[in-house]
Amino acid sequence: MSTRTNTSTVSATSTAPKKTGGGRPALTLPVILLIVAGGLALVSLVRLISGAEDITSVGQVAGALELAIPIGLAGLGGLWAERAGVVNIGLEGMMVLGTWFGAWAGFQWGPWTGVLVGILGGCLGGLLHAVITVTFGVNHIVSGVAINILAVGATRYLSKYAFDGVEGGSTKQSPRIGSITEITVPGLADWMATLQGKHWFLISDIAGIIGGLVTNLSLLTLFALLLIPATWWILWRTAFGLRLRSCGENPVAAESLGVNVYKYKYIAVAVSGGLAGLGGAFLAIVSTGIYQEGQTGGRGYIGLAAMIFGNWMPGGMALGAGLFGFTDSLKLRGGAENVHAMLLLLAILLVLAVAWQLYKKKYVPAAVSAAVSVLLFVWYGLTDQVPSQFVDAAPYVTTLLVLALSAQRLRMPKADGMPYRRGQGK
Repeated sequence: MSTRTNTSTVSATSTAPKKTGGGRPALTLPVILLIVAGGLALVSLVRLISGAEDITSVGQVAGALELAIPIGLAGLGGLWAERAGVVNIGLEGMMVLGTWFGAWAGFQWGPWTGVLVGILGGCLGGLLHAVITVTFGVNHIVSGVAINILAVGATRYLSKYAFDGVEGGSTKQSPRIGSITEITVPGLADWMATLQGKHWFLISDIAGIIGGLVTNLSLLTLFALLLIPATWWILWRTAFGLRLRSCGENPVAAESLGVNVYKYKYIAVAVSGGLAGLGGAFLAIVSTGIYQEGQTGGRGYIGLAAMIFGNWMPGGMALGAGLFGFTDSLKLRGGAENVHAMLLLLAILLVLAVAWQLYKKKYVPAAVSAAVSVLLFVWYGLTDQVPSQFVDAAPYVTTLLVLALSAQRLRMPKADGMPYRRGQGK
């Protein structure tokens, strides 16, 4: 009986139009592609006006991708947990475990072993979070914060025994880890670099993006990118995914249909921790080639913000992670000049926001957006660069702005963070 019910529900879910909580269309693939195309055209226009030619160069795109992957993996981990109804603030701590265990195994047995052990380290943090929240019913936020604190303390303690005294290691860093194979598509990479160097409108920007995706691409980066469509397919196109998501929407109804809610919550949070651990291992093995204390730098929290920006959907989460990675890479390449160009981009975006708010007859938000847009245009016109403090803060300011602008359309799973006890619906 439950199998027939679940099958029919899957069929109904796959054929029904996708809507968000407010009755608005969800971020489907065509919508995402349209947003990306419009954003790229706007960035190209800003590049031509400002003269900041590096903002879509091959190196810029490659750097943005490398910075976005750990954030995206943390966001993907948060998505798995929250779709099952468990808030995972502990993503930062699970990333820390991934960096340490990945480096510890990586320098001894090779980078791929480090990746696997880093995933297991994150899973360990996820299982601890599941035991505390699902089995014992502790508040999810309290548990997540405790795991973040515990992970920092545990890795600091373990480093004294694992890395201190080893050649190249200390109490705060590991020895150098071997690198993972990188691939470059011959011919195509050189052609894209040549096109990007022409600085043509839109064409050079597209070439820069493609070039960044086919030049010195780590195999682990490719694997991480494939996890995004894999997550979408598993959670939205399989019976397993339907049951898992039902635990985050209405666990009592799911239990009445024969779903073992505890089992699915445990699986989701363990996978969540594993993905965050993979993000941590990526930082240690691919991004830096070494473990350093504090190297996650809040990326677990930014990943959570990317997931919220993406409305708890893989595609939207990937957009958010890409945005944060791109902003962070602007700081590293070109610094003040690139961030100064982004002032113009933000001002133009606010002009578009004003037009949309006027169309929706939201006059007060439109007036506020217009005022901020004018200030940004004036700031851009009267200066040649921005203060270094603003450059350093740009990724975090972007996080706050994106969350503020996207808050109107958010719709979290209905039972996200709510306590649940087996049999409570009887």
